[in-house]
Amino acid sequence: MPARGQSPERVIKGLAEVFREHGYQGASLAHITNATGLGKGSLYHAFPGGKDEMAEAVLADIDAWFECNVFTPLSDPKVPSSQSIDHMLDACTEYFHCGGRVCLVGVFALSDTRDSFAESVNGYFRRWADALSASLRRSGLRRSQARSAAEDALAGIQGGLVIARAFDDNSYFEREIRRLRAR
Repeated sequence: MPARGQSPERVIKGLAEVFREHGYQGASLAHITNATGLGKGSLYHAFPGGKDEMAEAVLADIDAWFECNVFTPLSDPKVPSSQSIDHMLDACTEYFHCGGRVCLVGVFALSDTRDSFAESVNGYFRRWADALSASLRRSGLRRSQARSAAEDALAGIQGGLVIARAFDDNSYFEREIRRLRAR
């Protein structure tokens, strides 16, 4: 995909940080070339669909990370619920840099680009809620209780990220993770 000397992982990570920092609309070609190390020609060679294709690649990368590190471990019936949920919270703490990194899928969900990437955005949150619900059901909760608790946990994680960002204080996210662990 990328031009000489640029790994696909580095390009995708650079694109993700541009979208996180500037949003989809604010992600200018100058920001993108600076973050990826690719020139305009190389970018459009790697992503003939332009910025939409870049965003889709970033969302696919995020999805793959969460599938491996969150969704699959939560859904594994051989893993006790408490262990899979602790693993999810550890993974979220790592991925979101203890609250210092916004959820890019959440950024897309809240912006004008939501409709353009609705399938990816919706799928990410739906699969997370489904996997967490499955884990909570293994702990003995009824289906409706598990779904409600899963939605509350996702709202807590996402809200913790927003408040940490708003106040420029990661302790809000860290406290939310501790609160969820205690539940």
